Amino acid sequence: MTTQEISKLLRNLADPVRAEHSVRYFKTGPGEYGEGDRFLGIRVPDIRTQVKKSEAISLEDIQMLLVSAFHEERLFALLLLVRKFAKGDEKEKTAIYNLYLNNTHRINNWDLVDSSASYIVGGYLESRDKQILYKLAKSASVWERRIAVISTFHFIGKNQFDDALKLAMQFLNDEEDLIHKAVGWMLREIGKRNVAVEKAFLQAHYKKMPRTMLRYAIEKFPEQERKKYLLGEALI
Repeated sequence: MTTQEISKLLRNLADPVRAEHSVRYFKTGPGEYGEGDRFLGIRVPDIRTQVKKSEAISLEDIQMLLVSAFHEERLFALLLLVRKFAKGDEKEKTAIYNLYLNNTHRINNWDLVDSSASYIVGGYLESRDKQILYKLAKSASVWERRIAVISTFHFIGKNQFDDALKLAMQFLNDEEDLIHKAVGWMLREIGKRNVAVEKAFLQAHYKKMPRTMLRYAIEKFPEQERKKYLLGEALI
């Protein structure tokens, strides 16, 4: 199947009403984080269904979709990369990882990052040097910084918390709400596996942590414990 055929197929699934809702939901107005993005209005389950039928597409063709002006075509490309990465050999995994990092400027909304970074970047770096994450964490691009955060979810799933916690430290002074939410979510995921590790980090940093980050991190704590953190009265 060619990129032209994929584009035609996706446009046949388009819904103008849903597209208009997506334009608002993904903050595409002037000065907003998704400024200028365009939507076809396709349900994510429908995109995933088409991805399953399209595994034969080459990486070159996937890259063409990844630079599309339409959000859903980029999402299709990323979900297909995730699927191919999971089934690929080391050579193909390396090619997909490099393709991903060379196109971060098109992985430019939170759903695009969240549906792909942990599977591709996290998956690739599991047993490799992770310095690229610290480089991404210093990027001027909020999406590259979010890729750094979300990539650690793969390690967290393996009960490997060190890099996630080091990156969380690096983001304590980040000004973007999208990063505050991602780091809080990351800490919450650590807490699901080892609440003592999460609480030790919180005890050291919660008083200077951005409020949104803290709220996300403690979302699953008992109500009274949450209140103590929010009031600055928490003790281990």
